[in-house]
Amino acid sequence: MVTTYESQDDLEAALRRAATAHGEHELRLGAPDADWPVWYASYMVRERSGEELPR
Repeated sequence: MVTTYESQDDLEAALRRAATAHGEHELRLGAPDADWPVWYASYMVRERSGEELPR
């Protein structure tokens, strides 16, 4: 799936939303997520496409 962002600000905002959601994910895990790049990528692609977001 191709995922695009309208601007640098749009991408920055998406990264900040993913960071916040990932912090909540790590709290649920009870440990740091060593695979965080995979989680971020999934979150950002799903968010942009309107799919259910990872938890």
